Amino acid sequence: MRPDRATQTFQAQRPRLLRLAYRMLGSHAEAEDILQEAWLRWDRSDRTAIAEPAAWLTRVVSRLCLDQMKSARARRESYPGTWLPEPLIEPQDDSLRADNLTLTLMMALERLTPLERAAFLLHDVFGERLDEVAETIGRSPAATRQLAARARAHVRVDRPRHAVPKETGEALARAFFEACRQGDPAVLGRILARDVRIYSDGGGKVVAFLNVIAGAERVARLYAGLARKPGPPPEFLGAVTIDGLPGFLSRVGGHLQTTALQIEEGRVAAIFITRNPDKLAGLRPAAQNGLSG
Repeated sequence: MRPDRATQTFQAQRPRLLRLAYRMLGSHAEAEDILQEAWLRWDRSDRTAIAEPAAWLTRVVSRLCLDQMKSARARRESYPGTWLPEPLIEPQDDSLRADNLTLTLMMALERLTPLERAAFLLHDVFGERLDEVAETIGRSPAATRQLAARARAHVRVDRPRHAVPKETGEALARAFFEACRQGDPAVLGRILARDVRIYSDGGGKVVAFLNVIAGAERVARLYAGLARKPGPPPEFLGAVTIDGLPGFLSRVGGHLQTTALQIEEGRVAAIFITRNPDKLAGLRPAAQNGLSG
């Protein structure tokens, strides 16, 4: 049975709306909930009075996300340890990668106010007209322009300066994993940037580093110590691209985790580890079936 026109219209917009909601919220589960609510509102609406369905749906999703972001910000202030966005593995859903935002930029977006984040994403990333963005967020065009400009200034420093070829990123990810597994400080010293930082998200549910760990020497000592601990060695499940960054999926101490690497001048400048099982639920089937390693 063919879907009706309302369903067809919504499904045609769904990938873009899902991408927008995920970028606004940093959570796949919350983005899916937003789209479910948007669908209910679309289904109940008088669609004969809606001249531009894409614009209408964008406005609804954006406003729902703005409401959600207010409570999300409060939850993240009490979050145990570092909060990271849910990892987006490129092969899972290529449609979500059309905006070219990286994990580092997603982290930068967390420092913005909800209105700044919405103005920047809608105007700079999703290409909405300024007057449309102003109507969506309930501000004047002049105020919206200022919000987008402030957001742009905040995230500019976090934009990657050089794209890393996929093959180079995969090779470095594998080398980094092996150096960590062996706990060789000398090898790690050649891979790590001097001011490398580790961000680790366990959500209070599994063991993770509660604070950011900075400096190549500290990071190398940390991995050397972990390699000496008894127990099964980490298991490499495959090289992947995580929110635009090279990385890998692994199992450590019986727990699934993703590790994304920010590469600068051929060295690892930042390490983003997600261990919170709630954020990895969607990756479990891929881990069980195995990835190309």
